[in-house]
Order: sequence, then C-alpha cells, then structure tokens
Amino acid sequence: MDNARKLKRNNKRKLIPYGRQSIERDDIEAVIKTLKTNWLTQGPKVIEFEEELAKYCGTKYAVAFANGTAALHGAYYAAGLQKDDEFITTPNTFVATVNAGVFLGAIPRFADIELNTGNIDVKLIEKQITKKTKLIVPVDYAGQPCDLDEIIKLAKKNDITIIEDACHALGAKYKNKKIGSVADMTVFSFHPVKSITTGEGGSVVTNNKEFYEKLKKFRTHGITKSDQWTYEMTEPGLNYRLSDIHASLGVSQLKKIDKFIKKRSKIAKQYNQELKGIVGIPKMRSGRTSSWHLYPILLPKKLAKNKEEILNELLENNIGSQVHYMPAYWYDFYKKNYQKGLCPNAEEFYSREISIPIYPNLAWSDQAHVVSTLKKILNNKLK
Repeated sequence: MDNARKLKRNNKRKLIPYGRQSIERDDIEAVIKTLKTNWLTQGPKVIEFEEELAKYCGTKYAVAFANGTAALHGAYYAAGLQKDDEFITTPNTFVATVNAGVFLGAIPRFADIELNTGNIDVKLIEKQITKKTKLIVPVDYAGQPCDLDEIIKLAKKNDITIIEDACHALGAKYKNKKIGSVADMTVFSFHPVKSITTGEGGSVVTNNKEFYEKLKKFRTHGITKSDQWTYEMTEPGLNYRLSDIHASLGVSQLKKIDKFIKKRSKIAKQYNQELKGIVGIPKMRSGRTSSWHLYPILLPKKLAKNKEEILNELLENNIGSQVHYMPAYWYDFYKKNYQKGLCPNAEEFYSREISIPIYPNLAWSDQAHVVSTLKKILNNKLK
C-alpha cells in the first residue's frame, strides 16, 4: 500500500513530519527585500551572512556554499585531500560525508559508533589511522557534539586535519564553546530540517586563513580576481556559490537560532520523560549541549524485526518518521569494498533506530499524539 492510501485511513489529523522549517513573516520580508535589489547573487547579503555566521560561531572566517555537500567537498579540497589519501569517518551518517572525499579520489575508512549516542567511538579511531590518513571527519549525530578533545589529541599526535561534519549541530556547544570554533574546519548545512534554513545551503567555518582562501577559490570555479577586467584561474574549482536570495533568508533565520534551539530542547526533554524505559533514548554526554536536529529512538532489540511495520503504522496515524542511517558502506557503490559486520554497533543501531518528529513549531498536542501512538504500537507488538 502506498503512502497516500495509508494517509487516507486517518485524515482527521494532518501529517506530522519528522522535521520541517520554521518560516515567519520577517523571513519572507527579508527575501522579498533582496528580490527588489540589483543583487540576486554574488552580492552583499552573502557577505553579511558569512560575517554573522562567523560571529555566532566565534570564528574568524565563514564561507557560504550552495549546500552542505558542496561545503564538505570544499573543506576536503582545502585540507589537501587527494587521490589515494585516506580519511576516517563514521558509517552512521548521510552519504555526503563519505562521497565528498571520494569525489577527490580518497579512500574512506570507518570507525564504529557508540550505541547510546550514535556518535563515532573515539577509542576506535586510532585503529584506523595509517600513513595515508589525511583527515578525521567526526559527525555530530542528531546534534550532539562528538568527543572533540580526544579527537584533537589523536589528530595532533598524527598530524591529521579535523573536519567536523556539524551539519546536524549548528547551535550546539562543546564545553561551553560553540560548535564551529573547535575543529580545524567545521561544516554546516542549511537544509529546511536543520537548525536554520536558507532553502538549500551550507558553509564552512574556520580560523585558518589558508583554508579560508582555498575555500573561497574552490566555490567560484577556482578563479582569483586580478583587477576589474581580468581574472586568473590557477586550478579548476566548481560553481558552489550561495545566492543572495538564500543568504537573506539565512541572515533572518540566524537571528532566531537560539530561540529555535530552546524550543527543540524543550521538546526533547518532554520525549525523554515520556519514553524513558520504553525505547532507547539519546544519552547526553557531560560538557555538551545538543542542537536536537533529530530525536532518534532505539526500538527494543526484540522489535528490530518489526521496524518496517512500526514505521508504516506511525504513517497510518499521520506521524512522519525517518531512519538515520543505513551504514554508509552498505550502499551498492561501497559494499564491494567493505564487508557487513565491519561496524557492528552501527549495524545494530540502524536495525533499531527511528527518528520521530522534532522541530521548533511542533505543537504539544501533536507531540502527545506521537508519544501515545508510539506507546500503543509498541505495546501491541510486545504482547
């Protein structure tokens, strides 16, 4: 049965998505104002957005990109990742984290995750380091920062660059430091389900001027401007620019990010209270706060086999949910080079994980519906 037919069974309540943007009148007015100017792209709003983002994160530089994947690609390029180099990352991530390195001919190596956070297990990273390792790319899964201090120690010991994939984590903190100010480079996404949105968009923040200059060049065809009439290209880049239209939305959204994160945190706290002891809930490590991009739950082990049924029953009750993520090395493109069983925690996590609705404007009544429906479904399965 397709999704549309399932939803007809319960059409009294609108679909509650697992995540969505929060667009208000001031956001719309900001975009309209830009549309009335002479600059739709390569103009002042992009610069303003970059400056405000760097200020928010506590970094010297921010470079805006067309999307998070482009930002990852740019960061890997700026770090000097090349053909046959290796980079270490988590299998519990959207495939862009891995693909961006493969674009440059590099080879991914995977370290398993912590089952109770979904984040990369720092104790397992060192086992993956070789003479070819150029990067460590931790992912702040669901918005909770990884063990960055330990990763930094490993990186310094082995002369490795850290690129933090914080596409889930804008607005999170690690030991009272804003995410973005800790790693060598930090990548954000501004997709509609993220902390803020530009429609599509991404960025890299850094304190390293050399990285900054390489990032700017890479996103604009590799071109460096010489004077008003001529320009030079030392090596080819791509057109990964963010437009002023998108940036104007980003400037407006960024003013409200702390409000958005506060609302997400309240929703997560309510889920924690309601679902503790029923499903596995996210474990928060000390010294960090989450941006709560996702609220992932782990089904009881005995219900892992029923996961698809549970997802379908949630949908039949007009509750959107999602799965984050199938281990990256299970995809057809990668599985010829990696064996199942490589990262057992990531594989178990995938077998049990469901992401349930969380976004700033989620109504308490809708959250209550999610909780009561989930409890009912699980109780029926456990009988």
